Amino acid sequence: MRPDVSLPLRPVLDSEMAYREAGRTDAPVALFLHGNPTSSYIWRNIIPLVADVAHCIAPDLIGFGQSGKPDIAYRFEDHVRYLDAFISEAEIGSAYLVAQDWGTALAFHLAARRPDFVRGLAFMEFTRPVATWEEFLRDKAEREIFRRFRTPGEGEKLILEDNAFIEGVLPGATVRQFSEEEMAVYRAPFMTPQSRRPTWRFPNELPIAGEPADVYATLERAHEALSASRYPKLLFAAEPGGLVSPAVAEEFALRLHNCRLVKLGPGLHYLQEDHPEIIGETVAAFIAEIEAESFGRLQAADLGSARI
Repeated sequence: MRPDVSLPLRPVLDSEMAYREAGRTDAPVALFLHGNPTSSYIWRNIIPLVADVAHCIAPDLIGFGQSGKPDIAYRFEDHVRYLDAFISEAEIGSAYLVAQDWGTALAFHLAARRPDFVRGLAFMEFTRPVATWEEFLRDKAEREIFRRFRTPGEGEKLILEDNAFIEGVLPGATVRQFSEEEMAVYRAPFMTPQSRRPTWRFPNELPIAGEPADVYATLERAHEALSASRYPKLLFAAEPGGLVSPAVAEEFALRLHNCRLVKLGPGLHYLQEDHPEIIGETVAAFIAEIEAESFGRLQAADLGSARI
């Protein structure tokens, strides 16, 4: 018996992507994007809280969760291609983006290329280009682990053979303890060394100190577009945070237009597992407020037209 529900599959390029779906199909779409080494499962306690105001769609990224594992490099650009194809196949014309970890990089890049697609952005523990390793992680021991992940030979042993992301990083960067059932769901897609290659590639794609150059440049441009954008934003931060401390989050939010910072309390990296209720309720209120304002503007425009 599967420890998780069997998800529907959508044909995408040369493979297929699984996804969770909830809410009214006539409501605006909320597109939930996860990171490494998780899946749409990480949104399981948040989606029901948002489903009253949005058509919630949460894909498993290619190579993750119940999605296919085609023979690709699993570079950031590959995830962009497959996500773009998923959005096209699902006929999503616009959406609220809700993202964490590598999901934020995909969301920022999508928003930079298609600003009209984005109705609003809620994000947490985000990926950003950093000039130095010290800026990437404050803790020296944690930085050393990620350096080892990027060291040829050593990274493969740690992640492909020892399954370090599932057995170490995921539980180590969550405050509460996972149940055996929850860990079984997270382990299920990565039972063999070969199946873990997507989890190995992502730390090697992190834009740190100019490397890898293509990802670094792509995300620099995405962050420039984010800084210039005007669509509504919601940034969640926890104490002490993982990639993003409360101080970094506060400074980041101040540099953006139309961005509200929500402090969650104690948390590390996988904030959806520690604070699903407040994240879900706040995202739902965020969407409802924007939709009400949009409806109000439409009504005012209609009244204005009627008077002419």
